Amino acid sequence: MRIELTSIHVDDQDKALAFYTEVLGFVVSENFPVGDFKYLTVVSPEAPDGAELLLEPNDNAAAQAYQKAIYEQGIPHAAFLVDDIQAEYERLEGLGVVFSIKPIDAAGGSQAIFDDTCGNRIMIYEVIKGG
Repeated sequence: MRIELTSIHVDDQDKALAFYTEVLGFVVSENFPVGDFKYLTVVSPEAPDGAELLLEPNDNAAAQAYQKAIYEQGIPHAAFLVDDIQAEYERLEGLGVVFSIKPIDAAGGSQAIFDDTCGNRIMIYEVIKGG
């Protein structure tokens, strides 16, 4: 068993596509119409055959309530590994990304949390090698 696809609810698929590709640097894997929405996935350019992230439309009251509740509690919906958290933080901040938590030391590495502009908090983290 392995993870091939995971999803994140977004309030606007086009806005999410721009943020996740133009700002975060992911690349489109799938993008085709499904009714009023799209089946829209992105992948890391570092692992183009790796797990896909589905940018799922937030058109469901239960999903909206869940997304709002965890956002308001400051809980990240997803976490992405980076090699150098300080460099990634500076790059993203330079692109206008708003961080609710700037890089801090955490067990085994460092982490930071930002707003993805689509209704979610996202964590980036760095693992200390050998730690």
